Amino acid sequence: MINLVHVSKRPEPTKIQVVLWYIVAILCAVFISGLLIFVLKQNPIEYFKVVIMGSFKSHLSFKAFVRIFVPLLIASLGVSVAFKMKFWNIGAEGQFIMGAVFACWVGLKFGETWNHWVLMAVMLVAGAIGGGLLGIIPAFLKCKFGTNETLLTLMLNYIALYLVLYLSDGPWRDPELKGFSNIKQLPKAARVDNIAGIDVSWILALILVVVLFVYFRYSKQGYEISVVGDSQNTARYSGMNVNKVVMRTMFISSAICGIGGMLKMAGEGSSYTLGVGIAGGVGFTAIIVAWLAKLSPVGITIVTFLFAVLEKGCGTAETKFNLSASVADIVQGLILFIILGFEFFIRYKITFNKPVLLNKSSEGDAKEEKE
Repeated sequence: MINLVHVSKRPEPTKIQVVLWYIVAILCAVFISGLLIFVLKQNPIEYFKVVIMGSFKSHLSFKAFVRIFVPLLIASLGVSVAFKMKFWNIGAEGQFIMGAVFACWVGLKFGETWNHWVLMAVMLVAGAIGGGLLGIIPAFLKCKFGTNETLLTLMLNYIALYLVLYLSDGPWRDPELKGFSNIKQLPKAARVDNIAGIDVSWILALILVVVLFVYFRYSKQGYEISVVGDSQNTARYSGMNVNKVVMRTMFISSAICGIGGMLKMAGEGSSYTLGVGIAGGVGFTAIIVAWLAKLSPVGITIVTFLFAVLEKGCGTAETKFNLSASVADIVQGLILFIILGFEFFIRYKITFNKPVLLNKSSEGDAKEEKE
């Protein structure tokens, strides 16, 4: 029995078709998640109403939404730069952490003496350098020895994480907190400014969206990223220094993630200190966001917004309906899994053929024909 299932590539869909597919995917995801809520003896319509409005019902809710939105947006923008070159940067988590480490050192060292604006600028640069340096290591090894960037960037996440643990237990430990392994809070001069009670990191995140949009679409370097991603041989034939492009692009990708770490660490959401939970898995979630958005800065902004609404709203609904925290995680997982599953059907189609029974002689004939 052969050829029961055949997978074939669809013609390249139009933008309208892609949008329609995503609408169908979201509706299916909401419907299936609603069935789960119904099984738990809750009203699905009321549940999703709370999820949608959970980020905007009060000033405190919106602040919590921004704390989810900004780090995820910046990390997603960061990985999208490397992904456009088909360099699989799975190390955004570590780069995010390393940016926070470098910025924290500057804040603790000079926070009491430097001017606020000068200090914030230097911390921003330090965060970019910290993330960039961690990211350029696998890029260099890839160019020099052909190593696997996926494994290297993934393993570097743990190095960054355990570096924070070492600093918390050792040289940066706050002596005033006896019995606890915590790093001292940043001085006031080293903290991100607030507007209407919300730190201005969201403004910098949106500026990054515009900068990357222009960089990808209108700059020579953005064009080189696309060419190297499509074919390194073509890039070399056209006179590009592929190794230089790879290392530069990976540094930019990682530096953006490092900036996200700096803003998170110096913002209100992290209590103005560096801890092991500073990234909180944002580097891994960013991969999903960037992939769903097709690596478009504008698309990443939209997907990140929806994801932040979902995450914050599910937490609010969990409290309102007195549900287990696992329910919110299951709902988020179902929605993401179904939408990602529809990604396959956007690009491929499955056809089922009638089963054909072949006897031994037929199998031999088929094999000879194939040969």
